[in-house]
This record gives sequence, C-alpha cells and structure tokens, in this order.
Amino acid sequence: MATAVFADTLKVGVTPGSLADSVEVAAAEAREQGIDVKVIEFTDWATPNVALDAGDLDVNYFQHQAFLNNAISETGFKLKSVAVGLLPNLGLYSSKYKSFGEVPQGARVGVANDPVNQGRGLLLIERAGLIKLREGVGARPTIDDIVENKRELQFVEIEGPQLVRALDDVDLAQGYPAHYVNAGLADIAGQALLYSGIDDTDYAIRFVTRENNADSALVRRFVEIYQNSNAVKAQIHKSFAENDKLYSLPWTQGQPVN
Repeated sequence: MATAVFADTLKVGVTPGSLADSVEVAAAEAREQGIDVKVIEFTDWATPNVALDAGDLDVNYFQHQAFLNNAISETGFKLKSVAVGLLPNLGLYSSKYKSFGEVPQGARVGVANDPVNQGRGLLLIERAGLIKLREGVGARPTIDDIVENKRELQFVEIEGPQLVRALDDVDLAQGYPAHYVNAGLADIAGQALLYSGIDDTDYAIRFVTRENNADSALVRRFVEIYQNSNAVKAQIHKSFAENDKLYSLPWTQGQPVN
C-alpha cells in the first residue's frame, strides 16, 4: 500500500446517533486509505466547540450554521464551517390530530426553548398556515415575532430533546424525527403532519474547523470520503429508519457544499 500523503491522525468530534454512526463508517474507509481517524463522542452541545477551539479536535460534526453562529457570538471562538453534511428534517407532530385543519382554537403547541431551534419550528408552523411572523424576521424568529395567530395557539417552550416526551401533553409539537427514532419510536417519526426539506439547508449539520485549519487537506479529504461514500449514505438511511422523509443530503442535490 502506498504511503498516505496526509497527516497521521485526524480527530473528529461528534454527538451520538446518526452523526456518530455515519462518521464511524467514513472513518473506517479513511483508515483503509492510510488516514488514522479517531472519532470522539460528546454527549452535550457545548464541549465539542470547546475541544475544537482548544486544539483537542481537528474538526467537529454536530451543529448547523445557525447554532455555530450563535456559539461564535457567545464565545468568540475562531471557528469556521468548511463543508455541509446531512440535513435532519424537522417535523410538526400531533398524537391527537391528523391534519392542521383539525387543530382547535387555543391549542397548545410545543416549541423548542432555545432561540435557534425555536426559530426553525416557528417558520415551519408558519408554512403550515397556522401563524404569520413579522415580515423580514429572518431565520431566527421567536414567539414575540408572531403577528397573526387566528387560532389563539398557546405556545409552550420545552427543552429540545424533551419535545418527544411532551407530545402527548400538547396538541402539536415541533420535533426532530431522529429523536423519535433514537427513542424507539420510528413509527411516529414517519407520521409528521409536515416536514421541512432541502430548502432548509442552513440547518444542515456542518463540518467545522478552527479558522486557521480551514484549508486542511486532511479535513478536506475526510469530507470527500464522507460525501462520496455509498456506505455512509446507507448508514444514514438506516439511522433514519430507512425513511427518506426524515432527512436530506444537500451535497447530492445541487446545494452548496460549504
């Protein structure tokens, strides 16, 4: 086997589930090509950026652009998105109603309590025709930006990962299908009244490096392996209960790759 022209080791930070599983597949392929990839899992959404900024990682893969922008604003870390990965679609779920037309006056609607994911949920609720948001609000609206709410919906702010468990306590809730799959509820994951889609690319998971490592040939090669691997695509499909409605792959559909 020819000697690899890249650095000996690449440390990649991920969070458990579909992201870690797909990166492990790419890492196995990279090792066959002479790249020693070490996959490091984190159970929270703060430490991967801390570790990256400190130089303990070469790249992390767990956050979308809006989350990254917010993290940079709060910490001052010099981090940069260098490539796009999978896009977990967002869904609007109800265990009580089968259409938006059935949602009653004064219904309780569960939305994420963090500004980034709440904004994505509200935009989808607007797309469903249930509310109108202030014109020009952009990608991160809040409940305060609702300017029309004819059904007098009552919004309940809930920790993002808890939205799955709260579904029976509200009339309608935003939620990530992957969370239902991870909770062993793949059947519910595929029953959303509405899903976001490929036009939501700002919320695709990003490969993120330090600014001073953004041109790394090693990182670029690993991203190429990930994006071009049929085994990675197969693992992502498996992680999302083999349901194409639950995710998108922006780099395969003519979307920007960085």
